[in-house]
Amino acid sequence: MSESKNRDNPYELALREIALGYPETHEDFPWGHRVIKVKGKAFIFMGNEDGGLGLSVKLPHSNAAALMMPFATPTGYGLGKSGWVSADFPKGQQPPMEMLRQWLDESYRAVAPKKLVAQLGSNSTSEAPAKASPARVKTPAAKKAAAPRKSTSAKKGASAKAAPARKKAGARAKKAR
Repeated sequence: MSESKNRDNPYELALREIALGYPETHEDFPWGHRVIKVKGKAFIFMGNEDGGLGLSVKLPHSNAAALMMPFATPTGYGLGKSGWVSADFPKGQQPPMEMLRQWLDESYRAVAPKKLVAQLGSNSTSEAPAKASPARVKTPAAKKAAAPRKSTSAKKGASAKAAPARKKAGARAKKAR
């Protein structure tokens, strides 16, 4: 594929802008195709050698519905088994951009670290999110919520150690009666 041939595709450029609007994303061009990554992990691959739009996204929730579309197939190289879906639209065909925005959002949320997904809120959005500001001010309540908590296994371990002592105390009480 010619490096610049598909980089002028208006649909690809629109999806690129949306994808780069998510927190901590960047663009890469492995194998001559456009890839948008978050923290080094790809969440959308784009490119089509015929000048149309081709893309692959990870859809853990809407995978089955997406694969019912005539333009969608499981992504090759074994990625389809992990929920990746590829869609191809020939040159001149208008892709369903609203659905592709939703797929892009789902893919980002599936690949990005939970901390970054939390910055987006719980609702999917069809518009590009604003880039998160790198310096967030934490309130005392937020710091308390973010503080590490004791694991339940530590609590179980403590109560398991205390159980024999409780049994002995109960046995002594029965003998005293």
